[in-house]
Amino acid sequence: MRTLCSSTLIGEAFVVLFAALVAMRLSDVSAGALWTVSGVAMALCVLLCGMITRPGAVAVGWALQIALIASGFIVPTMFALGAVFAGLWWCSVHYGRRIDEIKAARTAAATA
Repeated sequence: MRTLCSSTLIGEAFVVLFAALVAMRLSDVSAGALWTVSGVAMALCVLLCGMITRPGAVAVGWALQIALIASGFIVPTMFALGAVFAGLWWCSVHYGRRIDEIKAARTAAATA
């Protein structure tokens, strides 16, 4: 699960960076506020990569997905990109857990 979720979060950090650059030109939000929010979101994406196996990290990831979708109110394209990344997040969590279960079953079978 860690690899899939981390790759999704790193991709998302880049999307937040590029969305902030677009928002600087297209919105009336001040540059300071824009980069503060975007910087926190990017840092959260990167930090969450290392903490993805801890309790509550997946829930924080879901909150991040909701925030990314909500950023569509500033840059309308982010509604679509946020939905895409929310789908990628679901796939990463769902299939990552299945992969972890299969690995655990193979390890258990190999030791038995």
